Amino acid sequence: MIYHFHEMSRMMLVPTGVFGKAQSALLKHPLNPSRYIPGSKSVAAMHDVIGDLTKRYKKPNFDLSSTVCDGEVVKITEQIVRRKPFGQIRHFQRSISRPNDPKVVIIVPMSGHFATLLKDTVKALIPDHDVYITEWRDAKKVPISEGAFGLDEYIDYLIDAFEFLGSDVNVMAICQPVVPALAAVAIMAEDGNPATPRSLTLMGGPVDARIDPTQPCKLATKNSFSSFKRNMIHRVPAPNPGAMRKVYPGFFQLSGFISMNKKRHAGAFKDLFLALRSDKTEEVERHRKFYDEYFAVMDIPSEFYLDTIKKVFQEFHLAKGCFYHRDRLVNPTAIKNTALMTIEGENDDISSPGQTASAHILCPNIQDIKRAKYLQKGAGHYGIFSGSRWRNEVAPEFKKFIRSI
Repeated sequence: MIYHFHEMSRMMLVPTGVFGKAQSALLKHPLNPSRYIPGSKSVAAMHDVIGDLTKRYKKPNFDLSSTVCDGEVVKITEQIVRRKPFGQIRHFQRSISRPNDPKVVIIVPMSGHFATLLKDTVKALIPDHDVYITEWRDAKKVPISEGAFGLDEYIDYLIDAFEFLGSDVNVMAICQPVVPALAAVAIMAEDGNPATPRSLTLMGGPVDARIDPTQPCKLATKNSFSSFKRNMIHRVPAPNPGAMRKVYPGFFQLSGFISMNKKRHAGAFKDLFLALRSDKTEEVERHRKFYDEYFAVMDIPSEFYLDTIKKVFQEFHLAKGCFYHRDRLVNPTAIKNTALMTIEGENDDISSPGQTASAHILCPNIQDIKRAKYLQKGAGHYGIFSGSRWRNEVAPEFKKFIRSI
């Protein structure tokens, strides 16, 4: 019923948002004499902010049309090269041939946000790499006839992706997928799969969430598994294609993120109001660019959400050596030929330093020359894959590592 109530509320707010944007446009129109009344800019800015707060945020696009390779502007064509019910692989095809550039696949979290949250990650890698990225489908759009999707299926999808891309691929798993990515590589290594990835880079994720637990980790252990199942799982309402599918709604995830930084987000919209009132176009565009991405959320299949809560954040299966993929025990010690790099942020409040680096303990049979640990000073969770620290400090370390192995 909560999901149904949320959908009804959103529908009821649509006229408010439309009215707000219309009023703002009217007050700003040069032929409207009210525009020149003192205080009209404040009223217009207020209506504009209301419009932003009440609109529905759609799935963003990457919109990466070009890049620069060795000083030359190069065209980018985005292609879906592998499509399955719950996800797909997108390729950023450059218009020039650079066969010596390493192939990289970015594994994005299935955590409520779309893959475009990692747009900055992609942009920094495209000039010197052949880049692919996984994209998970909004669960409310997947018909219930497609079946369940839990951690087992997630790992199956990763193995399929690695086999499709070939053994020369370098895997970059960011945040939540560090656990299934490590499991997938371990399974392939133990099987002697010829498509086992060349390298595995794990960034800011809960390989061992027991280490210096953050607020999300504490929340997972504070509450019982049954309470998560009872309170966080809801059925998708009609007329969505995935009607009746059990999901963890994206608006729950967004609410959780906002609650962690309420003052910051309230301040951001206050700054938006001031920027609109003062006609600071660049500041307005910067704000909207961020929140068009941040507020665009997707639903997560209930099976995957509950598996992750139980196996990763409550019972720590991988760290304790009892992580199973279907009926098979995952054995990270089988990884020998795949290079391993871990990247963490000093100020990460989602996955604290040490949680990701613990992967090195789980994979003792990788040679020292094929492993690296990197801690980015001053970076929070998003700073290790987005922003100036990512572009200027983290990305060069990743590039150097995969070229050294």
